Amino acid sequence: MAGKPTTAAASADSSHPVPLRKTPTGIKGLDALTLGGIPAGRPTLLCGAAGCGKTLFSMTFLVNGVTKFGEPGVLISFEERSHDLETNVASLGYDVADFVERKQLVIDHVHIERSEIEESGEYDLEGLFVRLGHAIDSIGARRVVLDTIEALFSGLDNAAILRSELRRLFAWLKDKGVTAIITGERGDGQLTRYGIEEYVSDCVILLDNRVEDQVTTRRLRVVKYRGSSHGSNEYPFLIDEYGISVLPITSAELSHQISHQSVPTGVSGLDDMLGIRGYFRGSSVLISGLAGTGKSTFASAFVNAACERGERCLYFAFEESPAQIVRNMASVGLELGRHVDGGLLRFDAARPSLYGFEMHLARMNRDIEEFAPHVIVVDPISAFRGPSSEIHSTLIRLADICKSKGITALFTSLSSSDERMNESELSVSSLMDTWISLADVDANGERNRVLYLLKSRGMNHSKQLREYQLTDHGVHMVDAYVGPDGVLTGTARIAQEARERSADLSRKQATERIRREVARKRAAVDRQIAELRAALETEEMELATLIEQEEAREIAHGSERSDMARMRGVRS
Repeated sequence: MAGKPTTAAASADSSHPVPLRKTPTGIKGLDALTLGGIPAGRPTLLCGAAGCGKTLFSMTFLVNGVTKFGEPGVLISFEERSHDLETNVASLGYDVADFVERKQLVIDHVHIERSEIEESGEYDLEGLFVRLGHAIDSIGARRVVLDTIEALFSGLDNAAILRSELRRLFAWLKDKGVTAIITGERGDGQLTRYGIEEYVSDCVILLDNRVEDQVTTRRLRVVKYRGSSHGSNEYPFLIDEYGISVLPITSAELSHQISHQSVPTGVSGLDDMLGIRGYFRGSSVLISGLAGTGKSTFASAFVNAACERGERCLYFAFEESPAQIVRNMASVGLELGRHVDGGLLRFDAARPSLYGFEMHLARMNRDIEEFAPHVIVVDPISAFRGPSSEIHSTLIRLADICKSKGITALFTSLSSSDERMNESELSVSSLMDTWISLADVDANGERNRVLYLLKSRGMNHSKQLREYQLTDHGVHMVDAYVGPDGVLTGTARIAQEARERSADLSRKQATERIRREVARKRAAVDRQIAELRAALETEEMELATLIEQEEAREIAHGSERSDMARMRGVRS
């Protein structure tokens, strides 16, 4: 029929677009922001300045291909010798020599001397193609790395030849069907030295090693990705003894799964103040206060309670070493060392100045991914110094990571000595589901600790100011006491309670005295009533006797009158 599409055409019209085939790098954060990895069977350009990690990224890509996906790889280096490469990546735990021996990896160093290159119209890369093709075919490689592209063309100044050979190289790699990473040096005012590589690449990833306020932060950005959407922001990444960690994309939508389950705080009195007897699982909690108010103690009590339930806890410390925390908490009856030995508690301590905000975030995210905790503690966030916007950005991403995984996160913050909130509190307070404020109260020459809940979303909670004490058996909450002059704490509370007990005793004694007097008077009245009743009964008895006597006399008189009447009748 005219105008009616064929079956094949109709099927094509109704089908969904075919997604671009991708090759995972095995670097979880990078695969997340590229939505699956780099384009399969296509070249990807990895560019950046010296020291930003291009070679380590490339080697990780190859090693992960062997160990995680069973894909052999080839690395052609134009700068570093094979032995040097193997030594450099050994610090990450990569036994490259073993992979080479088992024919899972080929590493070839191609030395290029600029003085030996004569530029001519016949210059081409046929020799490299033969060498690279043999390496690929010898082990059936699916992944290829060329490090670095500038060394390959160091003797060429003709832009036309350079562009032509680059296109040939990229086309050749596509024809071989391998997923390739080509590293390139950062140029002046452009991504690469020649400014050509980024245009012929299907995917371009830019690495940056930035120094701000004497703190280095490595960042990654996907500049372009043909045929696929991707995260377009800058993302921090970390290179350390555990390898490479890229901070993943956080959700743009507020669509986290929520829980109605309560998580005990580890302090029974504090549980009583919260409407659900604890925090919501997966929520964010802020405990702020002055120095010495017990912020770390409350955090440790929470961790201890979680470990007692068999839950894994991750404690990020930025001011005290793990050994110091374990020792200090033992003085209040919290034996955290046994949970560390049992594998339920893990400490991760670092100085705040070791990395920038985002590098710390990348490190914490890596540890969260590895340890999979139910609870984390960040103690304290006030250790980070810098613009509130950066602190806010870092913490909101950490809170987002925790919420997406259902992790209950507790943050501590050192408050300022005045009543104004510091930068950390201003940055994070709006993100918190529960905010607990700890403070010192000066009275009668002593300082006492008090607690109050500023907010706790989704539940009814106590509005009272509560005193608490740090004892040998943990945190002890003291019932709120309101005296004539307001809330009293410490010895002022004890003295006022003593005065009120004395007044109460006096009132009780006065009441007892009056009660006894009333009882005495009642007894006297009862005696008088009994006496009156007895007198009344006596008089009633006398009255009854008189009445009986009067009745007897009346009867006797009647008999006498009857006798006299009868006698008169006889006489007459």
